[in-house]
Amino acid sequence: MERAPERAGAAPKRPEQADIALELLVHGVGGTTPEAMLGDPRTERITGDDTAAVFRRADDVDAESRPEDYRDRPVPEAYVWCNLTSGNGARALWLLLLPFMVVNLAHWMRPSARGRTRVVRCYGLLVRLAGLTLTVLLVAAVCEVALDLTAWQCAGIEACAARHSWLGFLSPDVSHHGWWSPPGRRLALAALVPAALTGLLWYLSHRTWSAYESQEPRTHVREPEETTDRTALGRPGFWYGRRLVARLRAAHTAAGLLTVAAAVGLPAARFDHRLGGPAALDLLGRLLEGLLLAAAAVVVGVVCRRGRSENRLDQHLDNSLVRWLPLGALVLLTLTLVYAAWERPKWASSGRLPGDETFGAIAFVQGLLVITLAVLAHVLHRTHPDPRAAMRGLGGPAVALLACALGGVMSGGVAQRVADWLDGTRTAMPGPPVLLTWQASVIPPLLVLVLLLCAGLGLRTWRRARAERDAVERDYPGEPLDSTRSRRIARTRALAALTDRGPLLVAVVSTSTLLLGAGALVGALTTDETPADAGDRAPAFVQGAAETAQALGSWLIGLGFILFVTWGRRAYKDASARRTIGILWDVGTFWPRAAHPFAPPCYAERAVPDLTWRMATWTEATGGRLVLSGHSQGSVLAAAAAWQLEPAVRKRVALLTYGSPLERLYGRWFPAHFGPAALSALHHDVHCWRNLHRPTDPIGGPVRLTGACGPEVDRPALKDPLAYGRTERHPLPAPILGHSDYQADPAFAEEREHLLARLRPALPAPRAQDDSGRSSA
Repeated sequence: MERAPERAGAAPKRPEQADIALELLVHGVGGTTPEAMLGDPRTERITGDDTAAVFRRADDVDAESRPEDYRDRPVPEAYVWCNLTSGNGARALWLLLLPFMVVNLAHWMRPSARGRTRVVRCYGLLVRLAGLTLTVLLVAAVCEVALDLTAWQCAGIEACAARHSWLGFLSPDVSHHGWWSPPGRRLALAALVPAALTGLLWYLSHRTWSAYESQEPRTHVREPEETTDRTALGRPGFWYGRRLVARLRAAHTAAGLLTVAAAVGLPAARFDHRLGGPAALDLLGRLLEGLLLAAAAVVVGVVCRRGRSENRLDQHLDNSLVRWLPLGALVLLTLTLVYAAWERPKWASSGRLPGDETFGAIAFVQGLLVITLAVLAHVLHRTHPDPRAAMRGLGGPAVALLACALGGVMSGGVAQRVADWLDGTRTAMPGPPVLLTWQASVIPPLLVLVLLLCAGLGLRTWRRARAERDAVERDYPGEPLDSTRSRRIARTRALAALTDRGPLLVAVVSTSTLLLGAGALVGALTTDETPADAGDRAPAFVQGAAETAQALGSWLIGLGFILFVTWGRRAYKDASARRTIGILWDVGTFWPRAAHPFAPPCYAERAVPDLTWRMATWTEATGGRLVLSGHSQGSVLAAAAAWQLEPAVRKRVALLTYGSPLERLYGRWFPAHFGPAALSALHHDVHCWRNLHRPTDPIGGPVRLTGACGPEVDRPALKDPLAYGRTERHPLPAPILGHSDYQADPAFAEEREHLLARLRPALPAPRAQDDSGRSSA
């Protein structure tokens, strides 16, 4: 059942309403239903739409008009936002945008840096440039497949074109010679594929912005005592990055189109620059090269402009140069296609297009950006050291490197598999660029290193599980011991602790990727041979290892890309797969698109304003108390929404978090926004805060505030399971809950009642009934 929007909380304030309390529940990763959150099959939508909405039980819809019925209990409400991430099967295809999402995360992983504004801006600039190289890499990979492997190599070889009848009209064979047979025209036709992909990315970025991120936050006049140096999440424009996303979308779209233009025009220009070529075409080619270089400089300049405007709600867009940049690049691409399609009787396709130089330059620039980014992150971390920060502040550069590696794996996988499909024997076609083969060859040793690390972590977990058995028995004194039960609980605790070893895994993988990638780049650019060819001059063992690494790496890199596509297709038909993929985006797309406009959209730019508006309007309408109750990722949304409230409203709010990754994940990986200073500020800004956690929870953990704030916020770890053996209250074995069902623990209701009791004395009384209100409080 549904009701008209804004029914609850819209009634005029009445004096007796000041004692009413609201519990606003926010679910976590994976989503749920309002019926499950509220424990009632009869729920009604109070406000919102089919994407995200607030629900109440049918009996509680008009609770504000009956405050006397809620003197002893709060009114429960559920904010359901799961459709923002996992409500549509088509969103599973966002897996293909994974490198863009990962590099966007690197932007937010910088260390805290109060007073180092220039270094922070330079850090953000380098991440945006890394994101730009990923766009160029993706489009270049599609150009490699469509232009080089298909239109240039296979269509230009009679034997290959004969095996694929759909390429017959492109064949230069005399019997099939047609208008599209010249190399330039084949390239111009094939260029429509990467150009269409670039247009699709532009469309998706624009459409998802309108659907997810165009909600304006609730603005208020900032009071003098408010500070924003502890965390940026409380700034008015943090959750509304319209101007930057529009600017980056224009720049990246133009960069993609210019990459296509370069892939088509440069081979034709190289042919025209030879001695004896037509003077007119030679001059036109040099003119187009100059225009491409100038346009590329403009694109880089647009990306290098100042980043996000978080201190105010930025409603304006950039000047006409930025807005018309994609159209200008499209016009230049059109001119390049016409230029390449011009008749050149002596031009024939042979060998490869200049892909090695392109992919080599991209890999070199990405490595240089990551190393510089690591230097800046180290400087920021040393300014304000945070012992809990992941990798000592180097998490951002490591994740940026992994994003580049993912882009390379996906690019190489597509090229390798298409080359095998077009010419499996590799006897007629030269194949993909040598650099992609070298990059594929480093995959097996990297996987061996990762497997060794996982084996070490597994041994460490086994030892920890054995050590935890004594702790389990101490937590349940007087219980008859059951070795099987104790082992199961201890193993769950040990596996949950693996989350804290995530920085080690990322550090090893990123460092190994950087070293192996540098070796592959040097090998490809200095020898111009594949690893197997280079191994022919080495001993038999080395030659065999090189051939094995090249073949196995080629299959693995292709298999990884096929798994991405298969998983995406499966999500169209399988609701459980769609839900799993949605969980990935719950964690990865919390942050706004600050580094890459083609990343999956930020659901928090819809969810945080929703929560802020609901809390502010309800407290203004009723003057009541409010407990903001967040589980898992919902606790992160709750904290972000609390920071957006006015100080007067924030002091009416109590925060209850459980299974919360606020410190364990966000505090370690995003120290500038969820570090110790930010979480301490949140504790002081809200009226009161209580956090619940379990040792068996792999995601949630304690907040770990220092001093007296720590015990005040963190309740001692909850027992899980609630009962070791069978008891009168638990006649059947109690399950190990881990990250789920915190409300089943009696501690949840106990802490909620304590928070409501602590809220009541601090409430200001309604103005019309000042005396009576003070005495009742």
